[in-house]
Amino acid sequence: MNRRVSSKIAWRVALAVGAAVAVSPVLADDFGPVPQMEVDAKKAALGKRLFFDPRLSGDAAISCATCHIPEKGFGDGLALSKAYPGSDGFRNTPTLINSAQKAAWFHDGRIGTNLNDVTRESITETYSMNMDMRLMQERIKQDPAYVVMFEEAGFGEPSNGSVRNAIPEYLKTLTSRGAAFDTGVMTDAAQRGFELFTGKAGCAQCHSGPRFTDDMPHNTGVPDNPDIWSNPMRHLTFVAFGNFMGVENYMNLRRDVGAHVRTHKADGSDIGKFMTPTLRELTYTAPYMHNGTIETLEDVIAFYNQGGGDDPNKDPRIKPLDLSRDERANLLAFLMSLSGDPLTGPEHVWQEKINVNYPVIDDWLEKRN
Repeated sequence: MNRRVSSKIAWRVALAVGAAVAVSPVLADDFGPVPQMEVDAKKAALGKRLFFDPRLSGDAAISCATCHIPEKGFGDGLALSKAYPGSDGFRNTPTLINSAQKAAWFHDGRIGTNLNDVTRESITETYSMNMDMRLMQERIKQDPAYVVMFEEAGFGEPSNGSVRNAIPEYLKTLTSRGAAFDTGVMTDAAQRGFELFTGKAGCAQCHSGPRFTDDMPHNTGVPDNPDIWSNPMRHLTFVAFGNFMGVENYMNLRRDVGAHVRTHKADGSDIGKFMTPTLRELTYTAPYMHNGTIETLEDVIAFYNQGGGDDPNKDPRIKPLDLSRDERANLLAFLMSLSGDPLTGPEHVWQEKINVNYPVIDDWLEKRN
């Protein structure tokens, strides 16, 4: 079925159920494919090496790629992420594919579109990579390979500011491609699933646009992950984050407040809201939700089919869907059609060994720092 016909079907389906689920008519052309971004090749190559270099962390033990693994859709396959040694994470690691096109970063949306800021926080925060960027700058200045690459990329000598520009340039290369939804080879079941997605199931109310997200926070009643509070290492990270973000009563909280860290509404109505995740590359990025509490796509569909979870702040649009077994199977086929070619080749992965045993500069005291 071609895209123009698909658009007309989506329009009719949305109109047919709009009164029941308050869905605006949605066209297939509103969704994809994800546009490629303009990239400076030399800056991106430098950013790629930095992304896979553990020397960007405080004890040189972890790199960006420790949690954002190419074979796992630039997630990590864990319910809750790892963190800097001595702590553990309290949220699921999101994919970085298409992330350079986000309107807001992290599950709570606390940082906007400035990837320079995102890179700085990811490197410097104690619960992520715990790096003093002044130390990082001196480390990379000692590496002859970086001296050449920074110069060729137009940055001059290595600096922490240049790192915060090079890594975002690399992230621009991580763009979805080859998904059946984009290539026009969706199965009949997937096509029926798309009609449900834009119609009866109402998914497109929040999962819209080429990346299938509205880049907004919503509360769908996702249950909390108890491991955050039963595991002292995770609770330590949660408390440190809550303190840093100015969350009230953070020592006694037993739930993740989500986007409340942005808006701090006095009535607490923003507690439990999390950014709508992209649906791109879902087959690589299980488990799901901001805290990894749902293991499979079938379980995700079942969760929303029952009307989400229980929460006083749940979005009123989240209601039981009454999808039949066949409808759920079709919706699953559509969701699987949103995953494309894995980004695991040399274009996206630094495959050479990063040599850290370079010669010591004999007269280093006489060299310009």
